[in-house]
Amino acid sequence: QVQLVESGGGLVQPGGSLRLSCVVSGFTLDQVEIGWFRQAPGKEREGVSCLGYRDDMEYYSNNVKGRFAVTRDNANNTVYLHMNRLKPEDTAIYYCAADRAPLTLYYYCQNYAVKEPDYWGQGTQVTVSS
Repeated sequence: QVQLVESGGGLVQPGGSLRLSCVVSGFTLDQVEIGWFRQAPGKEREGVSCLGYRDDMEYYSNNVKGRFAVTRDNANNTVYLHMNRLKPEDTAIYYCAADRAPLTLYYYCQNYAVKEPDYWGQGTQVTVSS
């Protein structure tokens, strides 16, 4: 059974940092493309940072480039999103997603017209406010 479980969200002041975790089960990280998405109230879901099927495939949206970093721990089947210099506009529910098909999630993350990833976590709330 495939499962993705996010954690690490919370309330943080502007300029602060958070680290989100996504623990996956039912597959290993080298079998999937995996990434982070977010949805703010009244807005569409957007890709934040995603890892493609090759090691050199790493995507960051312009909104977070230079502030966020995605890393993976293959031994513990966990993907992290390190968020620094947080802004109020980063407030959203953050979701971890995965898909076994190459170039599916990676292109979906960049808003190309491909199918939605097959597997999603339940989401974790991040609120940036003073």
